[in-house]
Amino acid sequence: MRNGSLIFLGAAATLASVLSVDVHGQRGGQPAPLPDGPGKELVSTACSRCHGLNIIANSWGYTREGWVHVFSSMVALPREESDTIADYLATHFPEKPGTQKAVLISGPTKVNFKEWVAPSLGSRPHDPLAASDGSFWWTGMYANVLGRVDPKTGALKEYPLKTPRSGPHGLVEDKAGNIWFTANQSRYMGKLDPKTGTVTEYPLPDPNARGPHTPIIDQRGMVWFTMQSGHVGRVDPATGDVKIAKTPSDNTYPYGIQVNSKGVPWYVDFRGNRLGSIDPVTMEIKEYTLPDAAARPRRLALTPDDVVWYADYARGYLGRFDPNTGQVKEWASPGGKASRPYGIAAVGPVLWYSESGVKPNTLVRFDSKTEKFQTWSIPAGGGVVRNMMATRDGNLVLAESALNRVTLVTVSN
Repeated sequence: MRNGSLIFLGAAATLASVLSVDVHGQRGGQPAPLPDGPGKELVSTACSRCHGLNIIANSWGYTREGWVHVFSSMVALPREESDTIADYLATHFPEKPGTQKAVLISGPTKVNFKEWVAPSLGSRPHDPLAASDGSFWWTGMYANVLGRVDPKTGALKEYPLKTPRSGPHGLVEDKAGNIWFTANQSRYMGKLDPKTGTVTEYPLPDPNARGPHTPIIDQRGMVWFTMQSGHVGRVDPATGDVKIAKTPSDNTYPYGIQVNSKGVPWYVDFRGNRLGSIDPVTMEIKEYTLPDAAARPRRLALTPDDVVWYADYARGYLGRFDPNTGQVKEWASPGGKASRPYGIAAVGPVLWYSESGVKPNTLVRFDSKTEKFQTWSIPAGGGVVRNMMATRDGNLVLAESALNRVTLVTVSN
């Protein structure tokens, strides 16, 4: 599946992320033979240009419509080829029995989903951003672009980055309207001026620091970011100075990060059962151990009382950590232990998050006052919602990574 505008490495990684039953499971191995049938040669020659056929063979399977969603997010095909491939895949790789199904819980809140497809197919939108001017942004991780959509007009625009294979990952906006991003694959922090398209790069000074991941801006305008190498960083936009701090524990993976009302950054460690806080002046890091050794928090959100809420991806829980008391409380996610809670955001006392391990992915609402859940299926399927953000008016913007979409969720009660 290929056209001139596709970033082939990205397409393969995108398909792997949406087709694999377990994102940490086997994606390699020997080439898998395809069953005989009309369309076999077309699938074999077209799809193998970008990824191994074992990715298809080992997938959890889809309906015909689901397969169309998957491959149309990577490449535009002539109708006849698309129909042939869809028929073949749906016949020989249908949805497998035992696939983790979405658990739907009704409730009083109503939501409406509106989705836009990113112009660069196979770009793997990773993180979304609700900007102050009402626009929505996303990182086109494998297309090496930042994307913007005007939800009022539907106009889409992409901004190319100057360093090839930067791997733009996380996004945040400063008070001047600049868009900051983490260059996950190129070891720098970036700033885009949307008015001019100019990109400024801030290289990481520590050779041991790599994989800049998620950024956030504090009340003083400092840009904080996590790194996959077990570090956190800070950029002073006024001077361009970049400082790096290593976590107290070894073999850590700082992931999601937020700043509380007092200007203290908090992050979660996806490689251990830990949370961390950072002294905004000294950059000293303090770690907090969660009770269950199997916990692997991936993203976090802060409610107005500065309580830390986390999505425990490994165990299928929503967790609450009170920094004042050290108390931890957890709730099993509606989709169960394999539901893989991931992107999360807070709107007042209400937590919103996605379940990436169920099919289709769900949007989950949890009222921290009543401790009640409500869930919805994401129309296009989700394709792993790795992050989400609340808008100023209490709605949500999501990035549907493997389905090449950015989504507005309008909430009404």
